Amino acid sequence: MSFYDQFIRQLQDGPLAKWAEDLPNQIKHGLDSTRFGNITKWQQAINTLPDINTSEINIDSAAIQIGLTNDINEQQHKQLEQQLMLLHPWRKGPFNLFGLHIDTEWHSDWKWDRLKDHISSLQDKHVLDVGCGNGYHCWRMAADGAASVIGIDPTVLFNMQFQVMQKYIQSDTVMVLPAGIDDLPEKLESFDTVFSMGVLYHRRSPIDHIKQLMDCLVHGGELVLETLIIEGDENSVLVPEDRYACMRNVWFIPSTDMLIRWAERCGLKNIRIVDVNQTSIEEQRSTDWMTFHSLKEFLDPKDSNKTIEGYPAPKRAILIAEK
Repeated sequence: MSFYDQFIRQLQDGPLAKWAEDLPNQIKHGLDSTRFGNITKWQQAINTLPDINTSEINIDSAAIQIGLTNDINEQQHKQLEQQLMLLHPWRKGPFNLFGLHIDTEWHSDWKWDRLKDHISSLQDKHVLDVGCGNGYHCWRMAADGAASVIGIDPTVLFNMQFQVMQKYIQSDTVMVLPAGIDDLPEKLESFDTVFSMGVLYHRRSPIDHIKQLMDCLVHGGELVLETLIIEGDENSVLVPEDRYACMRNVWFIPSTDMLIRWAERCGLKNIRIVDVNQTSIEEQRSTDWMTFHSLKEFLDPKDSNKTIEGYPAPKRAILIAEK
């Protein structure tokens, strides 16, 4: 567990000390090879990545840039590509490692562009990103001046992909952990800003999820919540019969007015919807780095405004509020 040791030690003397006590066991459970058989293969891929002197890093670009083409030779480039392909599928990004462009399924930079001018400055803030995937947005948050960014995501592969970036970036600011929000202590109240993007509709109780997010915030802290929504009034919410856009674990998709009502019932203040956007097949699509089916295959082939099940096509809203 050496990858996490220094990070855990840093937490032991601060407001997250209580969580630091539980983290070793949480990480051990999250990376248990008896539960996730591919971990050994993924870790081996990371361990055999070439050691490269990185001449330039830019975490504030659309494709997070690590190094330059001239930093590596042809053999290292081939080795890098082979090892990173073992960590397929790459969902969030894009990234550019030493001239190797990882064209991820999602243009996560587009989402960041839609929200970055609406959130409070992250300068010197302590930030939590719930359901962060491989940490793409965590890097963008750090680039905005955050003092610390902790991302949590229970999907092991995404944690492995973060380890790739951290191998070359060596950041003291950003960490992604193999954990979910249920692993955090109650009433943590330690983060200035909490992000939850693409998580709410996967939770069986949206109200409980919002309250969990609020429990992570300091008084006056900011919540940035991005989720699927439908058209409708304050009484409208979609509960899919089975799957939604081929996703089985989708429980509640509210209208924006219903989403605001949920936030109000939880006690959030200064609630506003800052963006509504229908997801396009240009923003979410199959690539060489994510070769499985993507949004195009999840939509009705005769009507792109409907999912393959006949529900309204994915539309997303960003809500911002204060505790």
